[in-house]
Amino acid sequence: MDKVEAAPEDRQREFRVEELAEAAGITTRTLRFYRERKLLQPPRKEGRIAWYGEAHLSRLRMIAELLERGHTLGGIAELIGAGESGRDVADLIGLEAALVAPWSDETAVHLDWDELKAAFGDQLTEENTVESIDQGFITVEDDGITHVSRRLMDATTALVAEGVPLSVVLAASRRTQEHVTAIAEIFTALVREHVLGALSADTPLPPGEAARLTEQILRIRPLARTVTDAQFALAMDRRVHAEYEALLRQRLEHRESD
Repeated sequence: MDKVEAAPEDRQREFRVEELAEAAGITTRTLRFYRERKLLQPPRKEGRIAWYGEAHLSRLRMIAELLERGHTLGGIAELIGAGESGRDVADLIGLEAALVAPWSDETAVHLDWDELKAAFGDQLTEENTVESIDQGFITVEDDGITHVSRRLMDATTALVAEGVPLSVVLAASRRTQEHVTAIAEIFTALVREHVLGALSADTPLPPGEAARLTEQILRIRPLARTVTDAQFALAMDRRVHAEYEALLRQRLEHRESD
């Protein structure tokens, strides 16, 4: 049977050094530096000519993406060294994205000084402003302030409108911050110790392990919020009932003493 030649479009494209550097948007000097740092897999040699393929171009594009994310070349080398293949490196990148993805979808809000005066009146003191800054909520600008969370700002103004002093709201906010930070530490420790233990080991992750961990993290993340919401609701039920019963007893005692 005659040998069938691969169609030109079926053959993987190959590049010389200069062609690969141009396709990746880098200089040949940078490309050779990556080779020296073992960030790029060895090329195919044909005599004295080095030929690079699509896999090399994909690796260079991945390196550029990681550099844009703030990774160092040393960190990228560790990522590449941890993977047995390009797929494993991509899985590690996916795991990183799942781990550091934002939990908050808060939007900032800007209020000018007239709006703040209308909301807080004479409670817009230097002391309350300093406390808000110290808690990390606001930045002060020439024309007003920017709050990191519209929802928290709306809640603050609503509580003040209901008669709760701004200083009391801020004190409650500080205590709440302390407790929710402790809750966050509980959940991060749980995941670190019982889910991500393999990441702290010196040995590379087995093939496919990063992808499995990513799926696990994506399943666990919403559970943390579910548990926190449920526990808070149950705690509020207990405290409200206890406070109400104490109030009834107090009123009853006053009546009996009259």
